Amino acid sequence: MYNQLMEPGAISVSQFVAIINETLTFAYPEVIIEGEVSSFKVNQGKFVFFDLKDDQNVLNCFMMLHQLRLPLEDGMTVRVTGVPKVTKFSKFSLTARNVEIAGEGQLRRAMELLKRKLEGEGLFDPARKRPIPTFPQRIGLITSASSAAYADFIKILGSRWGGLDIQLADVSVQGQAAPDQLVGALEYFNQLAQPVDVVVMIRGGGSLEDLMAFSTEPVARAVAASRTPIIVGVGHEVDTSLADLAADLRAATPTDAARLVVPDRREILAQISHLAVRTNHQLQVQLARQDHRLAEAVRRLERYLAGPRQRLADRTAQLWRGLDRLSHRRQSYLSQTAYLESRLATFDRLVISDRRQRLDHLLQLLHGYNPANVLQRGYAIVRHSGHVVRDASTIPAGAPIAIELANGRLDATTRQADHV
Repeated sequence: MYNQLMEPGAISVSQFVAIINETLTFAYPEVIIEGEVSSFKVNQGKFVFFDLKDDQNVLNCFMMLHQLRLPLEDGMTVRVTGVPKVTKFSKFSLTARNVEIAGEGQLRRAMELLKRKLEGEGLFDPARKRPIPTFPQRIGLITSASSAAYADFIKILGSRWGGLDIQLADVSVQGQAAPDQLVGALEYFNQLAQPVDVVVMIRGGGSLEDLMAFSTEPVARAVAASRTPIIVGVGHEVDTSLADLAADLRAATPTDAARLVVPDRREILAQISHLAVRTNHQLQVQLARQDHRLAEAVRRLERYLAGPRQRLADRTAQLWRGLDRLSHRRQSYLSQTAYLESRLATFDRLVISDRRQRLDHLLQLLHGYNPANVLQRGYAIVRHSGHVVRDASTIPAGAPIAIELANGRLDATTRQADHV
Protein backbone atom coordinates (compact mmCIF):
# COMPACT_ATOMS: atom_id res chain seq x y z
CA MET A 1 0.00 0.00 0.00
CA TYR A 2 2.76 2.43 0.89
CA ASN A 3 4.42 1.76 -2.47
CA GLN A 4 1.24 2.84 -4.20
CA LEU A 5 1.52 6.27 -2.54
CA MET A 6 5.02 6.73 -3.83
CA GLU A 7 4.16 5.91 -7.44
CA PRO A 8 2.90 8.75 -9.65
CA GLY A 9 -0.77 8.76 -10.53
CA ALA A 10 -4.08 9.05 -8.62
CA ILE A 11 -5.93 6.51 -6.44
CA SER A 12 -9.63 6.15 -5.73
CA VAL A 13 -11.38 7.39 -2.60
CA SER A 14 -12.12 3.84 -1.47
CA GLN A 15 -8.47 2.92 -1.90
CA PHE A 16 -7.42 5.90 0.13
CA VAL A 17 -9.93 5.06 2.91
CA ALA A 18 -8.65 1.47 2.92
CA ILE A 19 -5.06 2.73 3.24
CA ILE A 20 -6.06 4.97 6.14
CA ASN A 21 -7.86 2.12 7.93
CA GLU A 22 -4.91 -0.23 7.43
CA THR A 23 -2.59 2.44 8.76
CA LEU A 24 -4.83 3.03 11.78
CA THR A 25 -5.06 -0.69 12.45
CA PHE A 26 -1.28 -1.03 12.32
CA ALA A 27 -0.62 2.05 14.41
CA TYR A 28 -3.53 1.73 16.84
CA PRO A 29 -4.83 -1.89 16.98
CA GLU A 30 -6.68 -0.90 20.16
CA VAL A 31 -7.09 2.40 21.99
CA ILE A 32 -8.63 3.39 25.28
CA ILE A 33 -10.23 6.82 25.21
CA GLU A 34 -11.87 8.63 28.11
CA GLY A 35 -14.56 11.23 27.58
CA GLU A 36 -18.12 12.30 28.25
CA VAL A 37 -21.08 10.52 26.63
CA SER A 38 -23.50 12.54 24.54
CA SER A 39 -26.20 11.83 21.93
CA PHE A 40 -26.61 8.27 23.26
CA LYS A 41 -29.19 6.17 21.35
CA VAL A 42 -30.04 2.58 20.48
CA ASN A 43 -31.31 1.68 16.99
CA GLN A 44 -33.32 -1.42 16.10
CA GLY A 45 -32.77 -2.85 19.57
CA LYS A 46 -29.17 -3.92 18.79
CA PHE A 47 -27.03 -0.99 17.50
CA VAL A 48 -25.61 1.59 19.94
CA PHE A 49 -24.50 5.05 18.78
CA PHE A 50 -23.05 7.82 20.96
CA ASP A 51 -20.51 10.62 20.89
CA LEU A 52 -17.47 10.81 23.14
CA LYS A 53 -16.40 14.39 23.78
CA ASP A 54 -14.11 16.60 25.77
CA ASP A 55 -13.77 20.37 25.90
CA GLN A 56 -12.45 20.66 22.31
CA ASN A 57 -13.48 17.63 20.19
CA VAL A 58 -16.23 15.07 19.54
CA LEU A 59 -15.66 11.43 18.52
CA ASN A 60 -18.43 9.27 17.02
CA CYS A 61 -18.67 5.79 18.58
CA PHE A 62 -20.49 2.63 17.53
CA MET A 63 -20.95 -0.76 19.23
CA MET A 64 -23.40 -3.69 19.49
CA LEU A 65 -25.93 -3.56 22.31
CA HIS A 66 -24.99 -7.00 23.70
CA GLN A 67 -21.44 -5.67 24.32
CA LEU A 68 -22.74 -2.96 26.64
CA ARG A 69 -22.35 -4.21 30.22
CA LEU A 70 -23.83 -1.18 32.00
CA PRO A 71 -26.46 1.32 30.88
CA LEU A 72 -25.18 4.62 29.56
CA GLU A 73 -26.73 8.05 29.48
CA ASP A 74 -25.61 11.47 28.38
CA GLY A 75 -23.21 13.17 30.74
CA MET A 76 -21.45 10.03 31.99
CA THR A 77 -17.66 9.91 31.93
CA VAL A 78 -16.52 6.60 30.43
CA ARG A 79 -13.43 4.81 29.15
CA VAL A 80 -14.05 3.25 25.75
CA THR A 81 -11.86 0.46 24.40
CA GLY A 82 -12.09 0.17 20.61
CA VAL A 83 -10.57 0.42 17.16
CA PRO A 84 -10.46 3.72 15.18
CA LYS A 85 -11.88 3.45 11.70
CA VAL A 86 -13.01 5.52 8.70
CA THR A 87 -16.41 4.34 7.53
CA LYS A 88 -17.50 3.92 3.92
CA PHE A 89 -19.09 7.35 4.16
CA SER A 90 -15.63 8.75 4.98
CA LYS A 91 -16.69 9.49 8.54
CA PHE A 92 -14.13 8.89 11.26
CA SER A 93 -15.48 6.88 14.22
CA LEU A 94 -14.48 4.51 16.99
CA THR A 95 -15.82 0.93 16.89
CA ALA A 96 -16.14 0.21 20.61
CA ARG A 97 -15.50 -3.22 22.08
CA ASN A 98 -15.96 -2.35 25.74
CA VAL A 99 -17.19 0.60 27.75
CA GLU A 100 -16.20 1.14 31.38
CA ILE A 101 -17.57 3.80 33.65
CA ALA A 102 -14.84 6.16 34.82
CA GLY A 103 -14.99 7.25 38.44
CA GLU A 104 -16.87 5.84 41.40
CA GLY A 105 -19.64 8.41 41.16
CA GLN A 106 -20.27 7.52 37.53
CA LEU A 107 -20.18 3.79 38.38
CA ARG A 108 -22.78 4.26 41.09
CA ARG A 109 -24.90 6.27 38.69
CA ALA A 110 -24.74 3.49 36.06
CA MET A 111 -25.46 0.83 38.68
CA GLU A 112 -28.48 2.75 39.88
CA LEU A 113 -29.83 3.03 36.34
CA LEU A 114 -29.39 -0.71 35.75
CA LYS A 115 -30.80 -1.53 39.17
CA ARG A 116 -34.00 0.42 38.44
CA LYS A 117 -34.30 -1.29 35.06
CA LEU A 118 -33.89 -4.83 36.42
CA GLU A 119 -36.02 -4.09 39.46
CA GLY A 120 -38.81 -2.96 37.15
CA GLU A 121 -38.58 -6.34 35.39
CA GLY A 122 -38.98 -8.18 38.72
CA LEU A 123 -35.49 -9.73 38.84
CA PHE A 124 -35.07 -8.75 42.49
CA ASP A 125 -38.57 -9.73 43.61
CA PRO A 126 -38.38 -11.71 46.91
CA ALA A 127 -41.30 -13.88 45.73
CA ARG A 128 -39.15 -15.48 43.03
CA LYS A 129 -36.31 -16.45 45.37
CA ARG A 130 -35.98 -20.16 46.16
CA PRO A 131 -34.91 -21.84 49.41
CA ILE A 132 -31.35 -23.12 49.68
CA PRO A 133 -31.01 -26.88 50.41
CA THR A 134 -30.30 -27.45 54.09
CA PHE A 135 -27.80 -30.28 53.59
CA PRO A 136 -26.26 -29.97 50.09
CA GLN A 137 -23.87 -32.68 48.94
CA ARG A 138 -22.61 -31.20 45.65
CA ILE A 139 -21.67 -27.51 45.54
CA GLY A 140 -20.76 -25.53 42.43
CA LEU A 141 -18.27 -22.78 43.35
CA ILE A 142 -17.59 -19.81 41.03
CA THR A 143 -14.55 -17.76 41.99
CA SER A 144 -10.85 -17.32 41.37
CA ALA A 145 -8.89 -20.35 42.59
CA SER A 146 -5.95 -18.11 43.52
CA SER A 147 -7.99 -15.71 45.64
CA ALA A 148 -8.06 -15.45 49.42
CA ALA A 149 -11.86 -15.67 49.20
CA TYR A 150 -11.56 -19.20 47.77
CA ALA A 151 -9.10 -20.32 50.48
CA ASP A 152 -11.28 -18.85 53.27
CA PHE A 153 -14.42 -20.40 51.83
CA ILE A 154 -12.91 -23.90 51.61
CA LYS A 155 -11.46 -23.60 55.11
CA ILE A 156 -14.75 -22.52 56.70
CA LEU A 157 -16.68 -25.14 54.72
CA GLY A 158 -14.38 -27.94 55.89
CA SER A 159 -14.54 -26.87 59.53
CA ARG A 160 -18.35 -26.59 59.52
CA TRP A 161 -19.34 -29.75 57.64
CA GLY A 162 -16.77 -31.54 55.46
CA GLY A 163 -17.12 -34.48 53.11
CA LEU A 164 -18.67 -32.36 50.37
CA ASP A 165 -18.21 -32.56 46.61
CA ILE A 166 -16.95 -29.09 45.62
CA GLN A 167 -16.85 -28.40 41.88
CA LEU A 168 -14.83 -25.25 41.15
CA ALA A 169 -15.24 -22.98 38.13
CA ASP A 170 -12.00 -20.95 38.16
CA VAL A 171 -12.83 -17.54 36.64
CA SER A 172 -11.60 -13.97 36.58
CA VAL A 173 -13.50 -11.92 39.14
CA GLN A 174 -12.56 -8.47 37.83
CA GLY A 175 -11.56 -6.86 34.57
CA GLN A 176 -12.96 -6.90 31.09
CA ALA A 177 -13.11 -10.71 30.73
CA ALA A 178 -14.77 -11.31 34.11
CA PRO A 179 -18.48 -10.88 33.16
CA ASP A 180 -18.30 -13.35 30.28
CA GLN A 181 -16.47 -15.91 32.42
CA LEU A 182 -18.96 -15.53 35.28
CA VAL A 183 -21.89 -16.03 32.88
CA GLY A 184 -20.15 -19.01 31.24
CA ALA A 185 -19.55 -20.67 34.62
CA LEU A 186 -23.21 -20.32 35.55
CA GLU A 187 -24.26 -21.81 32.21
CA TYR A 188 -21.83 -24.71 32.78
CA PHE A 189 -23.32 -25.61 36.16
CA ASN A 190 -26.89 -25.30 34.89
CA GLN A 191 -26.22 -27.66 31.99
CA LEU A 192 -24.61 -30.50 33.97
CA ALA A 193 -26.23 -33.92 33.46
CA GLN A 194 -26.03 -34.40 37.22
CA PRO A 195 -26.68 -30.88 38.54
CA VAL A 196 -25.15 -29.56 41.73
CA ASP A 197 -27.40 -28.88 44.72
CA VAL A 198 -26.44 -25.23 45.03
CA VAL A 199 -24.18 -22.71 43.25
CA VAL A 200 -22.02 -20.27 45.24
CA MET A 201 -20.49 -17.19 43.56
CA ILE A 202 -17.96 -15.30 45.69
CA ARG A 203 -15.30 -12.60 45.51
CA GLY A 204 -13.28 -10.81 48.18
CA GLY A 205 -13.30 -7.12 48.91
CA GLY A 206 -12.13 -4.33 46.61
CA SER A 207 -13.08 -0.99 45.18
CA LEU A 208 -16.38 -0.40 43.42
CA GLU A 209 -14.55 -0.65 40.10
CA ASP A 210 -12.97 -3.98 41.16
CA LEU A 211 -16.40 -5.41 41.99
CA MET A 212 -18.09 -3.99 38.90
CA ALA A 213 -18.17 -7.32 37.00
CA PHE A 214 -20.81 -8.57 39.47
CA SER A 215 -23.03 -5.56 38.75
CA THR A 216 -23.09 -5.88 34.95
CA GLU A 217 -26.37 -6.67 33.25
CA PRO A 218 -25.32 -10.06 31.76
CA VAL A 219 -24.14 -11.36 35.15
CA ALA A 220 -27.21 -10.11 37.03
CA ARG A 221 -29.53 -11.68 34.45
CA ALA A 222 -27.59 -14.97 34.47
CA VAL A 223 -27.83 -15.14 38.28
CA ALA A 224 -31.58 -14.47 38.19
CA ALA A 225 -32.08 -17.10 35.46
CA SER A 226 -30.08 -19.85 37.20
CA ARG A 227 -32.01 -23.13 37.39
CA THR A 228 -30.00 -24.12 40.46
CA PRO A 229 -30.45 -22.17 43.71
CA ILE A 230 -27.59 -19.70 44.04
CA ILE A 231 -25.82 -17.81 46.83
CA VAL A 232 -23.76 -14.72 45.99
CA GLY A 233 -21.24 -13.20 48.37
CA VAL A 234 -19.24 -10.31 46.90
CA GLY A 235 -16.92 -7.90 48.72
CA HIS A 236 -17.36 -6.74 52.29
CA GLU A 237 -20.58 -6.53 54.25
CA VAL A 238 -21.27 -2.97 53.08
CA ASP A 239 -20.86 -3.90 49.40
CA THR A 240 -24.00 -4.87 47.50
CA SER A 241 -23.72 -5.89 43.85
CA LEU A 242 -26.61 -6.43 41.47
CA ALA A 243 -25.74 -10.14 41.44
CA ASP A 244 -26.33 -10.11 45.23
CA LEU A 245 -29.80 -8.69 44.69
CA ALA A 246 -30.64 -11.19 41.92
CA ALA A 247 -29.43 -14.23 43.91
CA ASP A 248 -31.71 -16.52 45.88
CA LEU A 249 -29.65 -15.69 48.98
CA ARG A 250 -27.16 -12.85 49.57
CA ALA A 251 -24.09 -13.49 51.71
CA ALA A 252 -22.41 -10.49 53.33
CA THR A 253 -18.92 -11.90 52.62
CA PRO A 254 -17.40 -15.05 51.08
CA THR A 255 -16.91 -16.54 54.56
CA ASP A 256 -20.55 -15.74 55.32
CA ALA A 257 -21.46 -17.66 52.14
CA ALA A 258 -19.66 -20.71 53.57
CA ARG A 259 -21.71 -20.38 56.77
CA LEU A 260 -24.95 -20.04 54.83
CA VAL A 261 -24.43 -22.92 52.39
CA VAL A 262 -23.93 -25.63 55.06
CA PRO A 263 -24.85 -25.87 58.73
CA ASP A 264 -22.26 -26.25 61.50
CA ARG A 265 -21.82 -29.93 62.35
CA ARG A 266 -21.27 -29.07 66.03
CA GLU A 267 -24.47 -27.03 66.14
CA ILE A 268 -26.40 -29.84 64.46
CA LEU A 269 -25.04 -32.40 66.92
CA ALA A 270 -25.90 -30.07 69.81
CA GLN A 271 -29.40 -29.59 68.40
CA ILE A 272 -29.80 -33.34 68.00
CA SER A 273 -28.66 -33.90 71.58
CA HIS A 274 -30.97 -31.16 72.83
CA LEU A 275 -33.86 -32.56 70.82
CA ALA A 276 -33.12 -36.05 72.16
CA VAL A 277 -33.27 -34.74 75.74
CA ARG A 278 -36.44 -32.79 75.03
CA THR A 279 -37.99 -35.75 73.24
CA ASN A 280 -37.12 -38.08 76.12
CA HIS A 281 -38.52 -35.59 78.63
CA GLN A 282 -41.70 -35.11 76.60
CA LEU A 283 -41.99 -38.88 76.24
CA GLN A 284 -41.70 -39.36 80.00
CA VAL A 285 -44.26 -36.61 80.60
CA GLN A 286 -46.64 -38.15 78.08
CA LEU A 287 -46.15 -41.64 79.51
CA ALA A 288 -46.84 -40.36 83.03
CA ARG A 289 -49.89 -38.52 81.78
CA GLN A 290 -51.13 -41.60 79.96
CA ASP A 291 -50.49 -43.77 83.03
CA HIS A 292 -52.56 -41.37 85.11
CA ARG A 293 -55.32 -41.36 82.53
CA LEU A 294 -55.23 -45.15 82.33
CA ALA A 295 -55.43 -45.53 86.12
CA GLU A 296 -58.33 -43.10 86.27
CA ALA A 297 -60.06 -44.95 83.45
CA VAL A 298 -59.57 -48.26 85.29
CA ARG A 299 -61.06 -46.74 88.47
CA ARG A 300 -64.03 -45.41 86.54
CA LEU A 301 -64.45 -48.79 84.88
CA GLU A 302 -64.32 -50.58 88.21
CA ARG A 303 -66.92 -48.21 89.63
CA TYR A 304 -69.03 -48.69 86.57
CA LEU A 305 -68.72 -52.47 86.71
CA ALA A 306 -69.31 -52.74 90.49
CA GLY A 307 -73.11 -52.63 90.10
CA PRO A 308 -73.28 -55.11 87.21
CA ARG A 309 -70.84 -57.39 89.03
CA GLN A 310 -73.02 -57.37 92.16
CA ARG A 311 -76.12 -57.92 90.08
CA LEU A 312 -74.37 -60.78 88.34
CA ALA A 313 -73.49 -62.30 91.72
CA ASP A 314 -77.11 -61.90 92.87
CA ARG A 315 -78.39 -63.44 89.65
CA THR A 316 -75.93 -66.29 90.04
CA ALA A 317 -77.11 -66.96 93.58
CA GLN A 318 -80.71 -66.82 92.43
CA LEU A 319 -79.87 -69.23 89.64
CA TRP A 320 -78.33 -71.71 92.05
CA ARG A 321 -81.34 -71.42 94.37
CA GLY A 322 -83.60 -71.95 91.39
CA LEU A 323 -81.57 -74.99 90.40
CA ASP A 324 -81.93 -76.37 93.92
CA ARG A 325 -85.68 -75.85 93.77
CA LEU A 326 -85.79 -77.51 90.39
CA SER A 327 -83.84 -80.44 91.78
CA HIS A 328 -86.32 -80.83 94.66
CA ARG A 329 -89.20 -80.50 92.25
CA ARG A 330 -87.64 -83.11 90.01
CA GLN A 331 -87.49 -85.55 92.89
CA SER A 332 -91.09 -84.71 93.72
CA TYR A 333 -92.10 -85.16 90.09
CA LEU A 334 -90.27 -88.47 89.94
CA SER A 335 -92.10 -89.68 93.06
CA GLN A 336 -95.43 -88.52 91.65
CA THR A 337 -94.64 -90.17 88.34
CA ALA A 338 -93.86 -93.48 90.09
CA TYR A 339 -97.10 -93.21 92.03
CA LEU A 340 -99.08 -92.46 88.86
CA GLU A 341 -97.40 -95.33 87.04
CA SER A 342 -98.43 -97.65 89.90
CA ARG A 343 -101.99 -96.40 89.76
CA LEU A 344 -102.00 -96.69 85.99
CA ALA A 345 -100.93 -100.33 86.26
CA THR A 346 -103.72 -100.98 88.73
CA PHE A 347 -106.17 -99.13 86.46
CA ASP A 348 -105.02 -101.26 83.57
CA ARG A 349 -105.62 -104.44 85.50
CA LEU A 350 -109.03 -103.46 86.90
CA VAL A 351 -110.67 -100.91 84.62
CA ILE A 352 -109.23 -101.94 81.29
CA SER A 353 -110.08 -105.60 81.94
CA ASP A 354 -113.69 -104.61 82.61
CA ARG A 355 -113.76 -102.44 79.52
CA ARG A 356 -112.47 -105.29 77.43
CA GLN A 357 -115.32 -107.56 78.65
CA ARG A 358 -117.90 -104.91 77.83
CA LEU A 359 -116.26 -104.42 74.42
CA ASP A 360 -116.51 -108.13 73.71
CA HIS A 361 -120.19 -108.03 74.62
CA LEU A 362 -120.81 -105.09 72.33
CA LEU A 363 -119.00 -106.82 69.52
CA GLN A 364 -121.29 -109.80 69.89
CA LEU A 365 -124.33 -107.52 69.75
CA LEU A 366 -122.93 -105.76 66.74
CA HIS A 367 -122.35 -109.05 65.06
CA GLY A 368 -125.94 -109.94 65.66
CA TYR A 369 -127.18 -106.76 64.02
CA ASN A 370 -124.89 -107.06 61.01
CA PRO A 371 -127.09 -106.95 57.81
CA ALA A 372 -124.88 -109.53 56.17
CA ASN A 373 -125.74 -111.98 58.86
CA VAL A 374 -129.46 -111.17 58.43
CA LEU A 375 -129.14 -111.78 54.70
CA GLN A 376 -127.56 -115.15 55.45
CA ARG A 377 -130.76 -116.08 57.20
CA GLY A 378 -132.79 -115.48 53.95
CA TYR A 379 -133.65 -111.84 54.21
CA ALA A 380 -133.14 -109.33 51.36
CA ILE A 381 -132.56 -105.57 51.07
CA VAL A 382 -134.54 -103.65 48.45
CA ARG A 383 -133.12 -100.37 47.09
CA HIS A 384 -134.59 -97.77 44.80
CA SER A 385 -132.32 -95.08 43.37
CA GLY A 386 -129.65 -96.12 45.88
CA HIS A 387 -131.96 -95.77 48.92
CA VAL A 388 -133.24 -98.59 51.10
CA VAL A 389 -137.02 -99.12 50.57
CA ARG A 390 -138.93 -99.44 53.84
CA ASP A 391 -142.44 -98.59 52.57
CA ALA A 392 -143.82 -100.14 49.37
CA SER A 393 -146.23 -97.23 48.88
CA THR A 394 -143.31 -94.86 48.28
CA ILE A 395 -142.35 -96.69 45.08
CA PRO A 396 -144.45 -96.09 41.94
CA ALA A 397 -145.47 -99.02 39.72
CA GLY A 398 -142.93 -99.99 37.14
CA ALA A 399 -140.07 -98.36 39.03
CA PRO A 400 -136.75 -100.22 38.84
CA ILE A 401 -135.54 -101.70 42.10
CA ALA A 402 -132.45 -103.62 43.20
CA ILE A 403 -132.77 -106.63 45.51
CA GLU A 404 -129.60 -107.46 47.50
CA LEU A 405 -129.34 -111.09 48.68
CA ALA A 406 -126.72 -112.85 50.79
CA ASN A 407 -125.15 -114.03 47.58
CA GLY A 408 -125.71 -111.74 44.58
CA ARG A 409 -128.20 -109.12 43.51
CA LEU A 410 -131.45 -109.02 41.51
CA ASP A 411 -132.85 -106.21 39.38
CA ALA A 412 -136.69 -105.95 39.04
CA THR A 413 -139.59 -103.56 38.46
CA THR A 414 -142.61 -102.96 40.69
CA ARG A 415 -146.28 -103.43 39.94
CA GLN A 416 -149.28 -101.90 41.63
CA ALA A 417 -148.44 -102.02 45.33
CA ASP A 418 -150.76 -103.82 47.72
CA HIS A 419 -151.31 -101.78 50.83
CA VAL A 420 -151.38 -103.71 54.03
